[in-house]
Amino acid sequence: MKIEEVKSTSKTQRIAAHSHVKGLGLDDSGAAKPAAAGLVGQENAREACGVIVELIRSKKMAGRAVLLAGPPGTGKTALALAIAQELGSKVPFCPMVGSEVYSTEIKKTEVLMENFRRAIGLRIKETKEVYEGEVTELTPCETENPMGGYGKTISHVIIGLKTAKGTKQLKLDPSIFESLQKERVEAGDVIYIEANSGAVKRQGRCDTYATEFDLEAEEYVPLPKGDVHKKKEIIQDVTLHDLDVANARPQGGQDILSMMGQLMKPKKTEITDKLRGEINKVVNKYIDQGIAELVPGVLFVDEVHMLDIECFTYLHRALESSIAPIVIFASNRGNCVIRYSA
Repeated sequence: MKIEEVKSTSKTQRIAAHSHVKGLGLDDSGAAKPAAAGLVGQENAREACGVIVELIRSKKMAGRAVLLAGPPGTGKTALALAIAQELGSKVPFCPMVGSEVYSTEIKKTEVLMENFRRAIGLRIKETKEVYEGEVTELTPCETENPMGGYGKTISHVIIGLKTAKGTKQLKLDPSIFESLQKERVEAGDVIYIEANSGAVKRQGRCDTYATEFDLEAEEYVPLPKGDVHKKKEIIQDVTLHDLDVANARPQGGQDILSMMGQLMKPKKTEITDKLRGEINKVVNKYIDQGIAELVPGVLFVDEVHMLDIECFTYLHRALESSIAPIVIFASNRGNCVIRYSA
């Protein structure tokens, strides 16, 4: 049984030089079609890239490098982008140009390491206990203020949640009431509350209220099936660079001094090796526990002849490390001397 997509006859516009590339254009046996997926010609190179894609998918390619060499305009960048398209959106792809590494603010090796970490993904799987359903009642219970005075404080919140299977009444902490107010939750909304952290997420209005108004900017969602209290598997995709940046600049200190410090410091600061080492330890612990899995992505370095001898020695070490992506180099030079080596 063969299923084919019906292509529209309207002419497609190219947005950028390579926006039309949708893949390598190979058939089931791995042979290149004459013209497919936005690529024409270069059949041997496309078949070779198909082999690389298979190796990446079977996770046998991490820590290796591929060099695409050829005259300008022969489609080296297009092939690298086609590999990224074949791998799919979940595999990180980080393109860079050889001349990007030269900066007055930041070391060459730091730029390379940053891009290396951008090209390594981490897929974290979490099983969370959640309470999900349509809000039937929302009653804050007040009590006398323990500090004295005439004001009253909220002691707890009674919330009723309804699903297709049944209803449940929950007694929540007053801190969750603030989250409910921030999300603007009211009766008839479908929400879920995480049991461990108490985080509240409003998913939309229940679709039983869809006919109430003609003009409505709400997003209507169906009434959740199953029980109110359930376990949900949540998958998050992050790169190691995201983790580095999040830990290099902790979101602390809302006072005026720290705000001024952030404004006065436009210089790009380096992420230390010590911090990266700590993050690697945590990542390895997660992988050992089975919570997360590494997704080695693709780092594409165009105009690789622009790198100097220091960058290449650093690349040697980085490629041999335990956590390394697949690196694709592209150059339009034949044999040339590495910068600063002669």
